[in-house]
Amino acid sequence: MELRLYNSLTRQLETFVPQDPNRVTMYVCGPTVYNFVHIGNARPPVVFGVLASLLRRRYPKLVYARNITDVDDKINNAARERGVAINEITDRYAAAYAEDMGRLGAAVPDVIPHATAHIPQMIAMIERLIDAGHAYAAEGHVLFSVASFPGYGQLSGRDPEDMIAGNRIDVAPYKRDAGDFVLWKPSTPDLPGWDSPWGRGRPGWHIECSAMAATHLGTTIDIHGGGADLMFPHHENEVAQSTCAHGGRVFARYWVHNGMLTFDGAKMAKSVGNVVLVHDLLDRHPPEALRYALLSAHYRQPLDWSDKLIEQSVRTLDRLYGTLRDLADVPVGSAATTPLAIEAALCDDLNTPAALAELSRIAADARKAEGPIARAAAKAELLAGGALLGLLQQAPEAWFARGTDAGDDARIQALVDERNAAKQARDYARADAIRQQLAGEGILLEDTPAGVRWRRG
Repeated sequence: MELRLYNSLTRQLETFVPQDPNRVTMYVCGPTVYNFVHIGNARPPVVFGVLASLLRRRYPKLVYARNITDVDDKINNAARERGVAINEITDRYAAAYAEDMGRLGAAVPDVIPHATAHIPQMIAMIERLIDAGHAYAAEGHVLFSVASFPGYGQLSGRDPEDMIAGNRIDVAPYKRDAGDFVLWKPSTPDLPGWDSPWGRGRPGWHIECSAMAATHLGTTIDIHGGGADLMFPHHENEVAQSTCAHGGRVFARYWVHNGMLTFDGAKMAKSVGNVVLVHDLLDRHPPEALRYALLSAHYRQPLDWSDKLIEQSVRTLDRLYGTLRDLADVPVGSAATTPLAIEAALCDDLNTPAALAELSRIAADARKAEGPIARAAAKAELLAGGALLGLLQQAPEAWFARGTDAGDDARIQALVDERNAAKQARDYARADAIRQQLAGEGILLEDTPAGVRWRRG
């Protein structure tokens, strides 16, 4: 089946055809590491991780790169405020980011380039832009000349004049035009800096991704991903400088952007003060439930984050893992068949809501399956479907034991067994008393074809 993706550049669904089927390339913009990331920052790694897994099933080789921005004014400010060296900030939060994304089950990229390790490549790219007449040096800065690139604004669909009027653009005296953006800027002695033909300085944000993408993936890449909020100016500027630095070659063939997370309808952002940190959420909720929640809406649509969304995700996973628990005694063969309906949903522009709905349907059929062959096939399909989404890969006992110890689980199961025995002895008063006791502890009992099972409400 064909893989179709919505290309932000052409604003339409397109069949994905890589330039080289033997080496597919994808670059996704990663974090600026100056603090813990908020849950909105986790959506791209989870979404594009699903896409990476899909591409790996279809092509012999995928090179997936997701960068780390470790030179930035926000990092400088954080280091200054805390009175520590800049690398203490970047090392700490890059490690925290990797740990948090790992707990969410986000696919690990093949390449994780750090901006500070690519300064020579950035300087070389800037020199090419100057030589080609697309950039100019002024007062220790180097700026890209937007007027030199007629295609500027095509990705975001904005007119350059409107973009300047509608955004806070630094109209510095050394700029030829207000919309020109910085490729290199001078550093004072207290800031990180590198020697360059234009003096000691540091790169602008946009040139970093262009240089890292070219270094690891080539001058033209198949897929460039990131949040919709990066489309302008970051991705627009990447297109301009990369195209001009590489003699007019196409920079990215497919642009894929995920929608933003909102909180009570408002955009989640540190500047607004309504952020919810992934690090904190992972300490309070099952990581798999957070992953499920991030996949519950189509990636191009906004996703409103709330405690209710997390609770719904937990309850759904309770049902799915409950099904697997009921099938615990059913052996599964080594060759599980990939559920075609889930694969088809993912090939349809990463339609994860449809894929999750199909996963629930498979679980419902599994609960009705009769006979060892049918039950084994249903269990295998459920596990294989979950694997496509990065779900249902832990033992049911581990899922239901979250935040508890084995002793407490054994106590609860003993009460459930006692209640079952009381019902068989027609001691309904005792059976009701046990149910009420468990309900008071937040333990819910469910009657299933495999018997009574319990879960935490």
